[in-house]
Amino acid sequence: MKINDPVFGKIEYDFVWSKDTTINFLGNEVEIALMVKGDETGQFDEEQYVAYTSLMQNWEHLQQSFLQPILDYYKQERHELGYDIEVNENYPLVETTDQILEMISLDGIVVPYADIFEGRDIGITFNCTWDIENGLGLRLLNEKVDEVGYQDVAI
Repeated sequence: MKINDPVFGKIEYDFVWSKDTTINFLGNEVEIALMVKGDETGQFDEEQYVAYTSLMQNWEHLQQSFLQPILDYYKQERHELGYDIEVNENYPLVETTDQILEMISLDGIVVPYADIFEGRDIGITFNCTWDIENGLGLRLLNEKVDEVGYQDVAI
């Protein structure tokens, strides 16, 4: 089933509403999936519209704010796995956000159901070189990084 939503545009339902779209991420045009949680009726909550609209309005300056929390998460993961002592080619020493940027690629934006968290809730998914299986996810609350982890934190 397909609908043309006034905010999300032309989206299709297959257990989740989604569409492929292009977005600018730190100077590069990137193909991503936009996923919107909802039932097959295509009725979305006002909070979902507000969260997505706010994300898009602030996207330009928000992108840079993702990198430091991702770098911190990466360093913590690397340490917990012991790769700060034992060499692992998937977990090289990374010190800067420019270096971490080379290891991630934006994969998707998730607009979850509105009643899970207080505030404007958005998930951002990435592919990453160090954990291809689980990927990387950010949960944004009110346009601030609230949680970093595997992709499922964003879904």
